[in-house]
Amino acid sequence: MHKLGRGSRDKVQQFMAITGASEKAALQALKASDWHLEGAFDVFYSQPQIAVANTRHLEELYNRYKEPDADMIMVEGISQLCNDLQVDPQDIVMLVISWHMKASTMCEFTRQEFIGGLQSIGVDSIEKLREKLPSLRAELKDDQKFREIYNFAFAWAREKGQKSLALETAIGMWRLLIAERNWSLIDHWCQFLQVRHNKAISRDTWTQLLEFVKTIDPQLTNYDEEGAWPYLIDEFVDYLKEKGLVQHRR
Repeated sequence: MHKLGRGSRDKVQQFMAITGASEKAALQALKASDWHLEGAFDVFYSQPQIAVANTRHLEELYNRYKEPDADMIMVEGISQLCNDLQVDPQDIVMLVISWHMKASTMCEFTRQEFIGGLQSIGVDSIEKLREKLPSLRAELKDDQKFREIYNFAFAWAREKGQKSLALETAIGMWRLLIAERNWSLIDHWCQFLQVRHNKAISRDTWTQLLEFVKTIDPQLTNYDEEGAWPYLIDEFVDYLKEKGLVQHRR
């Protein structure tokens, strides 16, 4: 890397720090994007991870965390996995990992989900997975991947057999996910739900809230009362106006 100018070297180091990529991969992505960082991220994340995972190592890893009397990783195993990764179980990176594993239920991994997920990430040891954590976190900055992770979280977090998401669970997930979008109305939204709604959250409301966050400014200057928002979001807007929290003009 010594042949590069200082600006290019800085970009390589920044790219490696954010994505967890090797120097070679960083150089390839930056060169392919004419040394534009944002373009390089797009190049990097659009490429499938090289399958470097050793199946035997993955089986050993799965057996380390699975229940002694069941072919499943459950709460205790996931707690141990978090300890080994040196992350809090509530850390959003665990949601990203669960998304890669296509996990169907929170706090559970089947053998297929666990092994297949680590293969898709391209790791076969805890050390390698720990090294990948920065790049897994960075996936939340990609709009398309964030949307996929956000939509995945609804089914992942709801109780088995339920169509809707329990309110307190939904609020917890929103606080975790919407924090990534720095939405200034998140506290008001959660208070509104607890005071005025106090029911489970439908998939439609879950999906449409992300659109609301992405497209409507916090003062609601571009909110259309005739728009096709779910009734709960319309009621939230009325709540904000009642409380004098926004000055909406027709």
